[in-house]
Amino acid sequence: MKTLTTEEKQELKNRFENILSIDDLVEVINYVYQELLAGNEISKDDVLSNADLSNKRYHTFSIRKKTGGERVINRPMGALGMMQKALSVIFTICMKIHPKAMGFTEGKSVVTNAQLHIGKNYVYNIDLKDFFHSFKKWQIKRIFTQTPFQLPEEIANYLASLCVHTIDIDGKKEQVLPQGAPTSPILTNILCKKMDIALDKLAKKYKATYSRYADDITFSSNKSVFNNPIFLQELEAIIHKNKLQINPKKTRLQKKTNRQEVTGITVNEKLNTTRKYVKQIRMWLYLIEKYGAKKAETIFRKDYIKEKGHIKYNQNPMFSVIGGKLLYLKMVKSQEDSTYQKLAQRFDKICGFNVDAILDVWEKEGKEKAMEVFEATKSEKWKKIQNIRSFYF
Repeated sequence: MKTLTTEEKQELKNRFENILSIDDLVEVINYVYQELLAGNEISKDDVLSNADLSNKRYHTFSIRKKTGGERVINRPMGALGMMQKALSVIFTICMKIHPKAMGFTEGKSVVTNAQLHIGKNYVYNIDLKDFFHSFKKWQIKRIFTQTPFQLPEEIANYLASLCVHTIDIDGKKEQVLPQGAPTSPILTNILCKKMDIALDKLAKKYKATYSRYADDITFSSNKSVFNNPIFLQELEAIIHKNKLQINPKKTRLQKKTNRQEVTGITVNEKLNTTRKYVKQIRMWLYLIEKYGAKKAETIFRKDYIKEKGHIKYNQNPMFSVIGGKLLYLKMVKSQEDSTYQKLAQRFDKICGFNVDAILDVWEKEGKEKAMEVFEATKSEKWKKIQNIRSFYF
């Protein structure tokens, strides 16, 4: 995606705030999708037909959760997916979120979220139940009719319709944010802004630190405040006021004497991954070194499907997964970390090119730019390893 200047961002914001008709909406969507995302033109009919809330607009499938059970994903298809990508960019640029909302926003990640809670005596984790499905169409519509946008009712209704999906919730059909849509994360951040303000204020009142990554809320403190019934009552009241619910099964208080984890990252003394995470990367690299890429791929597929319940790519996903895991390890432990460096060097040797340099591009400029660099520099050795097509990224 093209990087926008401050002036270009302001121009896009002005254009969005001055939408008066469907034609204006289509024009703004096309500006983003064609000019910034290098996509094809989206027609007025695409907007109108995809705002009819038909269930055919989404592909529904399940993925296995780490904690057991399954998570239902609703992925937009065709023109709707294209429009949602453009709208996600527009919403991100035009709408302000709370600084403690750490998910799905530029410059923030699970790593920056975890950094806020390093070295605390107590870490308190809360999970919000049925997070995405808690936000209804009328709430989405209200974002666009209220200040600062004050868009016409018709436009607000179309925008909300393009972002929701009809889902059966407790035997009742509800028009809610689907998990899997590009627009859902940024919209939840906007809708949670009042709650973030209140929870951050609550944390400061009790000399604690607050952050939220999607449905994962974290408080940390050096003082024992999280068993205080008054704190807990105030916390629950704020969440209920914002029409959300705490999942009591996932609420946990972690003391410094045990492993403390925030969004999957250890935070006791410094940021770290689990031993299991590093051990898994070592195992996959060993399999490639010992048996070669083809046999290692077969073993990988079997283990990965058992763990995840699915494979994202049709062919050779192993190198893509290893690359992604190395990037995550680099983000958490740093580029200078000896464990990361040794694993990256082994991957370099297998692939015949500088993996670390490509991961650096991926981290700073995005996946697509990293793929361009990879295609321009991949070695003959790599071509032999991947004799069909590359799925490193």
